[in-house]
Amino acid sequence: MRKTALFVLALSLLVPTALLAQDFDAVEIRTVQVSDSIYMLVGEGGNIGVSVGEDGVFIIDDQFAPLTEKIKAAIAEIADRPVQFVINSHYHYDHTDGNENFGGEGAIIVAHENSRARMATDQVLEAFDYLQEAYSAEGLPKITFTESMRFHYNGHTIDVFHTPGAHTDGDVIIWFREANVVHTGDVFVRYFPPFIDQPSGGSISGIIAAVERIAEMADEETKFIPGHGEVSSKQDLLAYGERLTIIRDRIAALIDEGKTLQEVIAADPTGGGESAAGWVGFVYEELRSRR
Repeated sequence: MRKTALFVLALSLLVPTALLAQDFDAVEIRTVQVSDSIYMLVGEGGNIGVSVGEDGVFIIDDQFAPLTEKIKAAIAEIADRPVQFVINSHYHYDHTDGNENFGGEGAIIVAHENSRARMATDQVLEAFDYLQEAYSAEGLPKITFTESMRFHYNGHTIDVFHTPGAHTDGDVIIWFREANVVHTGDVFVRYFPPFIDQPSGGSISGIIAAVERIAEMADEETKFIPGHGEVSSKQDLLAYGERLTIIRDRIAALIDEGKTLQEVIAADPTGGGESAAGWVGFVYEELRSRR
């Protein structure tokens, strides 16, 4: 019960308001050009990556179902073809709720096999008293993988690879090699501290490991489309990973000293005071369970 309470508190403090949105009438889809043929769509929910070219339209995530027509209209401004592929960066509904719409119109949905398994069954988000119901056949990924896969599409070599136990157990990173653009899903976001979905296999150490892996393949010119927030640089990514590492190590050291949860919260390892207490408790429970 104590662990569940901490989880609910952490979620309520950390998940962006996009995840809680119910009224989409006023939402506008903003288009940001990232490279010659890669765009980011910002609306309500996770950032959508878009590749357009001679082969067609390839998108990463699809936000909330009520926004599908607005998303399609935004895409129509930069391409005159329907969406052919949808990559799900993970299973959370602010990134995948449009699957049934796009899949029903013929798009081929691709995801890690763990994400498909979660989308195929009911998932309860206790913090919001929300049931993410199992998707219909149209909304489920038709292609899954375990480690990595590669697309050759619109002149890009697109590597899609799994980062285990990070934000969830089904996160994938999408790397447009020639364009030097990376979509990170919620492994990297521009709000802090990040939501770590431990009940779905996520962990702070997994996020740090994923950030380190992404940073190794990037250079100073790489552009990042984060799960939430504006287009970012390698320095932004490194700063995010470093901050998480420092906080994790502080909490781990306090646990090793035998500190109680309340003593760890009082030590304020994040520098965020009471506003971060729920998240500190969440990480504390995760790290202590691994001792």
